[in-house]
Amino acid sequence: MKIKEIICSKSLTGFYFDDQAAIKKGAVQDGFNYLGEPITDKFIAIRQKGEAVSIMFILEDGQVGVGDAAAVQYSGAGGRDPLFIADEGIEILEEKIRPLLIGKDVSTFKELAEEIDSLKIEGKLIHTALRYGLTQALLDSTAKANKITMTEVVRKEYNIGSDVYNRIPMFAQTGDDRYTNVDKMILKEVEVMPHALINNIETKLGLKGEILKEYVVWLRNRVLKLRQSDDYNPVFHIDVYGTIGQIFDNDYDKMYEYLKELEVAAHPFTLRIEGPTDAGNRMDTMIALKTITALINNNGSKVEIVADEWCNTLDDVKFFADNNAGHMLQVKTPDLGGINNVIEALQYCSERNIGAYSGGTCNETNISAEVTTNIAIACNAKQCLAKPGMGTDEGIMIVNNIMNRTLALIKYRQDWFLWNIQQDL
Repeated sequence: MKIKEIICSKSLTGFYFDDQAAIKKGAVQDGFNYLGEPITDKFIAIRQKGEAVSIMFILEDGQVGVGDAAAVQYSGAGGRDPLFIADEGIEILEEKIRPLLIGKDVSTFKELAEEIDSLKIEGKLIHTALRYGLTQALLDSTAKANKITMTEVVRKEYNIGSDVYNRIPMFAQTGDDRYTNVDKMILKEVEVMPHALINNIETKLGLKGEILKEYVVWLRNRVLKLRQSDDYNPVFHIDVYGTIGQIFDNDYDKMYEYLKELEVAAHPFTLRIEGPTDAGNRMDTMIALKTITALINNNGSKVEIVADEWCNTLDDVKFFADNNAGHMLQVKTPDLGGINNVIEALQYCSERNIGAYSGGTCNETNISAEVTTNIAIACNAKQCLAKPGMGTDEGIMIVNNIMNRTLALIKYRQDWFLWNIQQDL
């Protein structure tokens, strides 16, 4: 099955592009917007609409494989590619990439995905968003060509030998509406929550961490009050964007003592802290997270550390995993470029007994969520981000339903296969 044509259209994402540097420097919120001038290259405002490009592979039999080129909310931060502009992406796709892919065979995924992920224009790799979207369209095309799910394609081509397919715990994010959206998560019994978007010291963390500590106490009490079953015991996963390191001047002992206080506040629920510190570069951030993780492991604490910033590419994931820089690594799907890298990253973490977290960003689309959720199931990820958007309900609905549909289809085919074998006996 070959690609007959490639069609592109301009799309919106489920959230916005935010200038993280400007926000961390103290940009003041004005309603849903931010006041002040942007800092990061290519931003025209601190908050601006999220853009994507829908890429459609028209196949010989008329089927259409779809992928969305999208980038993270905090584009240009933490060593990432610069802000993704849809018009620029479409121009590159139509003029430079389309002629290279017309006529390519999509019957299998892995080899062509690696070729796409290595594409260079004028000696430079194409933007991670383009590699992300193109390989999504390829995986969807391969699945349709073979009349199976994307999950099954991944299992087959990456030699993941199990024929057992399980639901992956969902991780939902509140955005700034960190109280009302928690209630929604409790009602829907989301397995991992709330993210909480702790990206400002003065308003969200506290100069001594007191605001976050109060929030964790509230979170614990809210779950105990609202849960409809004693069996509902969510993991508390909170992203602090390096702010804990800032208030304690990266004093690891002080950071550890504070993390223990949060652990006590969260009891009896498991606590995960994402990005407790950001040292401003890959090496120093790795060393910091490795040190904090070792302190926790050696002193009997049960807090789990999650790596995010500076753990962007496949090489970064391997680097952090090899150094035990965290109990869990976020595989931030748009940052890795081709989804072939997402698959390999999740597998690599699993092989090294480090939590493999299929993440991403609120600033994706329903299409990228569908593709990466299929990958999370195939790779037995420890958790899977509910995306896109920050409204909570939408991301939970999209990822939950994708998972359940995929698992139901696979079970149907497995049952049908077994039934036919039995008839032949």
